[in-house]
Amino acid sequence: MFNQQLLEACSNACAVSGFEGEMRQLVQREMAEVPGVEVQTEVCGNVVCRCGAEGPAVALVAHMDEIGFMVQGITADGFLLMVPLGGWWNHTLPSQRMVVLTRDGRRIPGQVGTKPPHLLPESQRKQVLPDDALFVDVGASCREEVQALGIAPGCPVVPDVRVQRLAVPHRWMGKAFDNRAGVYCMLEAMRRLAAEPVGCRLTGIGTVQEEVGCRGARALREVPDLAIILEGPPADDTFGQSNVCRQGVLGSGVQVRLYDPTQITPPALADFVLRVAEEEGIPVQPTVRRSGGTDAAAAYPQWHGTPAIVFGVPTRYIHSHNGILDDRDLEACVALACAVVRRLHTVHLPALCSEGVA
Repeated sequence: MFNQQLLEACSNACAVSGFEGEMRQLVQREMAEVPGVEVQTEVCGNVVCRCGAEGPAVALVAHMDEIGFMVQGITADGFLLMVPLGGWWNHTLPSQRMVVLTRDGRRIPGQVGTKPPHLLPESQRKQVLPDDALFVDVGASCREEVQALGIAPGCPVVPDVRVQRLAVPHRWMGKAFDNRAGVYCMLEAMRRLAAEPVGCRLTGIGTVQEEVGCRGARALREVPDLAIILEGPPADDTFGQSNVCRQGVLGSGVQVRLYDPTQITPPALADFVLRVAEEEGIPVQPTVRRSGGTDAAAAYPQWHGTPAIVFGVPTRYIHSHNGILDDRDLEACVALACAVVRRLHTVHLPALCSEGVA
C-alpha cells in the first residue's frame, strides 16, 4: 500500500552527496520503529538495518544522496560561486530556486543566477552556460552580508522543492526521486519482511555518495551474498523519445535492469527475478541501458563478484529540480523486492551467478 507520508519525507529531505545527515536520520527513525530490526551506522555514513539471524546475506541497497552543489566562494558583491555535486544538466539550472544549508542548521533561500541574456552577445545566448558562469543569489549586496547569514565555503546547496500530488491519479512531482524512490522502497520492503521468517540475514542499506562515484557502496564493511539495488532511473516515455523500445514507462511497473555500462546482471539471476514477477503477477519492465550506472557497480571488484540486480522506479526528468513518478511503480518495486527475498529458499544462491537458468 502506498505510503504518501514516507514519500514526502524522503523527497523533501535535503541530503546532497557528502551531506546525507537528514536522510540518515530519517532511515534510522523509520527503522527504529520496526520490531526485530537492528540499525547501525558505518564510519563512512552508510546506514545498515539488519534482521534475521540465519541464511545467506541479502542486501537491499538504496543510495540516500541527491545531486546538488557546494559553495566554492563568495564574491565581494555577495554572490555564491559553486561546484556541482553529481551530474547536472546545465540547461535546467538558470533561475531555479535553491536553499543554502548553513553549518548551524539554517536554510537560506536563493536562486541560480546568470548574466541576463539581454547583456550577452548573440553568439552566447543559445549556448549552455558552464558551471563557472552560474552562481547563487541570496539577495545580498556584499560578502559580509552573506557571511552574517552563516554561509561559508563548503556549505551544501540544495534545490528548493517540495513534493506535490499531480491532478492525474497516482502521479507525483518532487525532487530527488533519484534516489529517494529507492530509499522509500527499501524502507517499505524492510518493514514488511522484518515481520516474516524470510530465511536469510537481510539488510537494508542506505548508502552515501553514490552520485559522485558509488563511494558508500564501495566502502561497505560486510559484503552481501546477493544485492538488490533499488533506484530511481530515468523514464523514456516523454515527448520526442522513440517509442520503438521504451523500457521505462510510468505506471507500467518496476524496471529490472539487465545491463548498463557499469554492471551486467547475471543471466540466471535475471531469469529468476523475471520468473518470480510473472508468477506473482507483478508488472515489470526488463531494461537494457546504453548509459548510466548504480551502486551495483561495486559488485566488481569491491564485493568480489556478488550477484547484483537493479530494480528501478522509472522517473521523468531525473537530475533536475523536479521529477515525476507513478506510485504504482513504487508498489511494484516493493512487491518484487519482497517476493524475491521470500523465494530465495527455492534456489541455490551460488547458481544465480551463472549464465544458465537457476
